[in-house]
Amino acid sequence: MKIIKWFVVCFAIFCISCEGDPGPPGRDGLDGLPGPLAQVFEVQIDFTAANNFEFLVSFPSNIEVFDSDVVAAYILDEVDNGVDIWEPLPQTLFLGNDILIYGYDFSSSDINFFIDGTIDPSTLDPIYTDDVIFRVAIIPAEFARSLDLSNFQSIMNELKIQDFQQLR
Repeated sequence: MKIIKWFVVCFAIFCISCEGDPGPPGRDGLDGLPGPLAQVFEVQIDFTAANNFEFLVSFPSNIEVFDSDVVAAYILDEVDNGVDIWEPLPQTLFLGNDILIYGYDFSSSDINFFIDGTIDPSTLDPIYTDDVIFRVAIIPAEFARSLDLSNFQSIMNELKIQDFQQLR
């Protein structure tokens, strides 16, 4: 009986330690994520009656946006000692008895900026309609959960973005 146990143990060790032909090589795997995880770009817009006080911006071809990504937009509020001050959209301004709202909506291929509110946009001073600068941050959904989207500078710092693409 001891001989049979010894034979089974030796046979098991032999089977486990055997190696056959390696076989054909498999296909190459997918490449890693291209470039940075988040993208930022700026756009300068004129809101006019001709464009119905809205402006559709297609995302640059080098930026891939997924349905699950978060798109946050900011309006340039002022420049203080050479430092841009950004306010998150939507942005509501009270102009006397009227309300002006800068808003946006987006899809995976574009972002649409618009003016809304109780004011007649055709009566607005050009400071509110001409050369309005917006900054767009496209953030992967999983990463966006941990961010304060109302603070543009914290997003830039967290994503370690030093430079951004500018569309004008």
